[in-house]
Amino acid sequence: MINKVRHRVLNLSLGDAELRLLRVFASVVQHGGFSAAQSALGMTQATISTHMRHLEERLGLRLCSRGRSGFLLTDEGRLVYESALELFGSLEKFQSRIGEAQGELTGNLSFGTVDAMITNRDLDLQGALAAFHGQAPRVHLEIDVAAPQVLHQGLLNGTYQIVLMPSVGSVTPHFRSQPVFSEMQKLYCAKEHPLFATPDADLSDELLEAQSFAGRTYMLNETICGANFTWAAATPHMEGTLLLLLSGAYIGFLPDHYADEWVRNGRLRLLAPERMTFEDMFHIAYPRNKPSRAAETLAKAITKSVRRPL
Repeated sequence: MINKVRHRVLNLSLGDAELRLLRVFASVVQHGGFSAAQSALGMTQATISTHMRHLEERLGLRLCSRGRSGFLLTDEGRLVYESALELFGSLEKFQSRIGEAQGELTGNLSFGTVDAMITNRDLDLQGALAAFHGQAPRVHLEIDVAAPQVLHQGLLNGTYQIVLMPSVGSVTPHFRSQPVFSEMQKLYCAKEHPLFATPDADLSDELLEAQSFAGRTYMLNETICGANFTWAAATPHMEGTLLLLLSGAYIGFLPDHYADEWVRNGRLRLLAPERMTFEDMFHIAYPRNKPSRAAETLAKAITKSVRRPL
């Protein structure tokens, strides 16, 4: 079957239209389905479905199935996806090397990061992006905001060439990783929560542990700041955590810079800040083997944009 699929892919006439179909397919796989890929692709489900049908017709292969069990790749679809990633990687390397031979940076650069970066006081990410564009104006920069575990996996499978993310487990030897700044995380509740009016002196660990807690999907059920919280909800994104907190039903941790506005307008309250505070270390990571000059250039721009270096 492997040889059959490779034969079909190799015999696919690869013009701009075919590459576009393959990129749509890869995005659908990376996002786990048609609906989830809509925002990233800027397409409706109907348009995505049409693109997928055209690709299947050109390859003569069934790539995926959709139903009550969700989005599932066929064996052929998995092989086509892996082949497509190899193809995209080869194209990126070709464009990058041609640009380097010409003395300039060209091609595409896929950069992934987590949400809630724009309010970070210790990082001028928008300034870093401006500096990068000034140094590499011909590089087409693609930015994706995703959960840390998605960024980690995306760096492994070639979806991203460089990521900025908090630490997730052990650092794989396949990455070059450098710590750049730390982000302060503190515990909050909303005005509608019963603890909002509780004096600090009464906020014992036992009382906090008894509340419904909104945690992170990538640190599920971990002990945090010595407390065994009652995990009742989880989300990979800060915006998701904020939504859960503002419901008044949960307590949870947020970056202090992201929560500040809501604290100032009286919608959120800090809980036991002298105890319930921890730091998230952020890293820049990119492939260890021959990272592109564009990735290295962006990494340097981000490092220079840190206002409070480690």
